Amino acid sequence: MAKITDVIDADTAELIAEELGHTVKRVAESDVEEGLFDTPDADAHLLPRPPVVTIMGHVDHGKTSLLDAIRHANVVSGEAGGITQHIGAYQVTAPSGQLVTFIDTPGHAAFTAMRARGAKVTDIVVLVVAADDGVMPQTIEAITHARAAGVPIIVAINKIDKADAKPERVRAELLQYEVQVESLGGETLEVEVSATQKLNLDKLLDAISLQAEVLDLKANPDRPAEGTVIEARLDRGRGPVATVLVQRGTLRTGDIIVGGSQWGRVRALIDDKGDTKDSAGPSAPVEVLGFNGSPEAGDRVAVVETEARAREITEYRERQKREKAAARGTGARSSLADMMSQLKAAGRKEFPLVIKGDVQGSVEAIVATLEKLNTDEVAARVLHAGVGGITESDVTLAEASHAVVIGFNVRAHKEARSLAEQAGIEIRYYNIIYNLVDDVKAAMSGLLPPTLREEMLGNAVILEVFNISKVGKVAGCRVTDGTVQRGANVRLIRDNVVVHEGKLSTLKRFKDEVKEVVAGQECGMAFESYQDMRVGDVIECYNVQEIKRSL
Repeated sequence: MAKITDVIDADTAELIAEELGHTVKRVAESDVEEGLFDTPDADAHLLPRPPVVTIMGHVDHGKTSLLDAIRHANVVSGEAGGITQHIGAYQVTAPSGQLVTFIDTPGHAAFTAMRARGAKVTDIVVLVVAADDGVMPQTIEAITHARAAGVPIIVAINKIDKADAKPERVRAELLQYEVQVESLGGETLEVEVSATQKLNLDKLLDAISLQAEVLDLKANPDRPAEGTVIEARLDRGRGPVATVLVQRGTLRTGDIIVGGSQWGRVRALIDDKGDTKDSAGPSAPVEVLGFNGSPEAGDRVAVVETEARAREITEYRERQKREKAAARGTGARSSLADMMSQLKAAGRKEFPLVIKGDVQGSVEAIVATLEKLNTDEVAARVLHAGVGGITESDVTLAEASHAVVIGFNVRAHKEARSLAEQAGIEIRYYNIIYNLVDDVKAAMSGLLPPTLREEMLGNAVILEVFNISKVGKVAGCRVTDGTVQRGANVRLIRDNVVVHEGKLSTLKRFKDEVKEVVAGQECGMAFESYQDMRVGDVIECYNVQEIKRSL
């Protein structure tokens, strides 16, 4: 007999239900997400939409300056160290009157995931290459991302106003990566621009309009909105703020939205100029207020009919996330190779860190970069990485695990600061990712055991052994080569076999104690706690140097 609390499998339950005269429909847990995304639209409802253009390229090639020149704004001055560390999304009106949405991505090597996200949501990639610098590692990576996303590239050759600018070199270098520009008989549009002199910006916008016309971009604005989170952060005054790019439908204030494992009701929509809007159509980037938690950058966002549906979806996703984390933590180690790697990892020195950043993308980039520093001997262990200011719970966690707290573009709350002072926890603030990585690298290098290197000093041969009362045995030697120093490390070699390693306790010339004896001279030697010396033994004298290692 089955008791009331017993669990029965789905097949048995189906049989019992059918016997009792019911019809059964089997469902999976993942069915809650059914119909959330990608329901097809009828062609009749599709209207033209603005193109989404992502600006990509190597660090310091002038991506943000170019976008500033197009927008007549000044973002660069607000960025630490003059390098972009966020994804920005802006809408601009081209001279033809067409709206264009721009997404600006960071060029620093650490932000690979951010750039990949930028390429995913885009229609056209503008590849910015500096005419004085040519094709660089992140330029190549941007080409790869654009290819993977299957989007057309427009090459913007920037900094042509510089004296050492060589646009021809850029065109030739791009050929190696199968990007053939129009002037060399290829398909890819290219424009020579200067962000500082505002040269040819209209030509660039025309090229974008032309490419957009070819792509014939359309979307249905009269349906519930769908989009992607480009960046997310925690604002102290406004709560979780997500920059969302609407991809189809229209997002309105009051809509119930789901993004990743978070949901909320849209309280306000703010455009890139800081104005509040009632709705946002396809290709419009807006800041959305009203999420109950910070969604992750790259999450897809959809409008749902009811709060109940939103809760159902987010609870299911939260559960999945927890299960994945649990599976990762307790993976059954079975093979011998796994056990070996576990033993290796057990001997590793760890550098615990608590990281807080201003936006999700930056935190993700920092964690990924620090994980790349890990070696078999030393590893950075990120105990917690989150978005928002440094709180008391972060400091408590750091205190319990002897970790260092790192704030990237964020500050500690007053209570957290005083708690950190009491507990003696170090909070370090950074606003440039280079400096943060360099400092962590230096600290981790300090945990590495130093390399020991022997430096040979000289050899001596024993001619006679004297027995002296109160001192013990003293060897009368001649130094054959190099020098012998008191306090140095010595090896006693008999018939080419090392019989003793130790330190030299006494070194005498005649009756005087001396610091060193050079080749050709005779001296008396005694070892610390070793008496068995014989005539004909060779004494090898050496020093051990400790060399500091770095990652």
